[in-house]
Amino acid sequence: MTIRLYDTRAQQLRDFVPLDPENITMYVCGPTVQSGPHIGHVRSALSYDILRRWLQHRYGRVTVVRNVTDIDDKVLANGTDAEPWWALAYRMEQEFTAAYAGIGILPPTYEPRATGSIPQMQELIQTLIDGGHAYAAPDGSGDVYFDVRSWAAYGELTRQSADAMEAAEDADPRGKRNPQDFALWKGAKPDEPADAVWRSPWGDGRPGWHIECSAMSKRYLGAEFDIHGGGLDLRFPHHENELAQSTAAGDGFARYWVHNGLVTVNGQKMSKSLGNFTPAADVLAAHDPLVVRYALAAAHYRSSLDLTESSWGEADAALGRIRTFVERAVRAVGDDAVHDSEIPVAFATAMDDDLGIPQALAVLHEAVRVGNTALDARDADAVRSALGSVLAMLTILGLDPRARQQTDAEGGEATALDALVRTMIDQRAQARADKDWAAADRIRDAIAAAGITLEDTPDGTHWSIDG
Repeated sequence: MTIRLYDTRAQQLRDFVPLDPENITMYVCGPTVQSGPHIGHVRSALSYDILRRWLQHRYGRVTVVRNVTDIDDKVLANGTDAEPWWALAYRMEQEFTAAYAGIGILPPTYEPRATGSIPQMQELIQTLIDGGHAYAAPDGSGDVYFDVRSWAAYGELTRQSADAMEAAEDADPRGKRNPQDFALWKGAKPDEPADAVWRSPWGDGRPGWHIECSAMSKRYLGAEFDIHGGGLDLRFPHHENELAQSTAAGDGFARYWVHNGLVTVNGQKMSKSLGNFTPAADVLAAHDPLVVRYALAAAHYRSSLDLTESSWGEADAALGRIRTFVERAVRAVGDDAVHDSEIPVAFATAMDDDLGIPQALAVLHEAVRVGNTALDARDADAVRSALGSVLAMLTILGLDPRARQQTDAEGGEATALDALVRTMIDQRAQARADKDWAAADRIRDAIAAAGITLEDTPDGTHWSIDG
C-alpha cells in the first residue's frame, strides 16, 4: 500500500509517508466568513472530505483541522450597526456548516475560530521578531511585518523570487522596509469597530490573515504535521506566507501541500469579488444533495471544474444507474451479508494514485454493469459480490444512497448525534494515544451509558445504538 499525492511544494507526485501512521494529521484552510458559501467553497471542502475518508480507510485515525477566519478586513467591512461583525461572522459560519453537511461532508475533528487563538498568534509573532524575521513599524501604528528579505527561502512554494513579486497590499505600506513585507499584526484604526481590537506588546490591534493559520495549525496539530490543503488560489500569497513565517519560526510545518482546482464559469474562476458565483444554498435547493456531491467529485480534484446545467443532469443520470442497481440487488439478495466486502483492487489503485476519483468511478460503474448482468441471469452469488463491492466503494466516496435516505428520514438529529459521538471517539483516541487509560475508560463508559456501542476495527472506531 503506497498512497501518492501531488505535493505543490515539490511540484511532483510523492509517496505519502506520514509522521505517525496511527494518526494522520491534516490542516485545511476553511472559510473567511464575510458572506455565505458558493459552490466553489463546497467543492474544495469535498476534495478534502474524500481524501480524509480514503486516509481513514488506509490508516484508521485522521485528525482534521479546518479553521474559520472570523476576523478579517472583509468581515469588518460587511458588519453593520444592526449586525456587528462578530454576529455576521457567526451567521455566515452556520451557512457554511449547513452547506457542507448538506452533501455529507464529515465535520472536522477541530474547527477553531481565529479569534480563539490570538495569544498563540502573538507568541508566534514575538518569536519571529526575536529571530530577526519580523519588525514593528517605526511609525507607531502598531503594525508588525514579516521581513521577506530575512528569509532566503521565501517564495519556495510558488517558485518565485521576492524581487519578482508584487507589493503586499494587506496593510498601509508606510511602515514597511520592503513592499513585499506582509502584515503579521495590524494596529487599531479609528474607523474600525472597537471590539475588533486586542492588546499586544506592539500596540492594540488584530492579527493579519496569514498568521492565523500558522498559529492554529501549530496549536491543534503541532509544529509539524502531514498535509496542508486548500484551494489553488491560496497558494500565493496566503500559503506562501504561512510557510515562510512558520519555518522562519523554527517549525517543520506541513510535509505535503495539496491544492484543489477551482470551479470556473466560462473558464473564469468563480469568485465573490468577480460576482460570478453560484450560492451553495441555491444549488442544494435545486438539486438532490447526492447529485451535487457526485457532480463536484467527478472531476479530478486538481483540475478546474466548469459547471453547467448539463453537469447536474449527467450526475443525476450516473447516480440514477447506481441507485437502481442497489435497490434491485438489495431486493434480490438483501444487504446483511455484504457489509464486510473488499474494495476492488482497481478502485484502491486509482484512489492511491493522487486520489484518482474519475478512474475510481469507472471501476464503480463497471461493478454496477456486472451486477446488473448478474441480476438478469439470476446469479445470486454474483449479485451479492457486486453489491458488496459497490456499497464499499460508495461508502468511501460518501455516495451511499441508503445512508442519505436514513439521514433524510431521521432529520438533523442524526447529524448532530453523529458529530457528538465522533467528537467523543476522537477524544477517547487522544486519551489512549496519551496513555491516559482512566480518561479513555471514562469516555467509553459515558458513551455506553447513553446506549451506544463502540467497535474498534482496523478501519477506525464505529458506533451504533444498542438495539
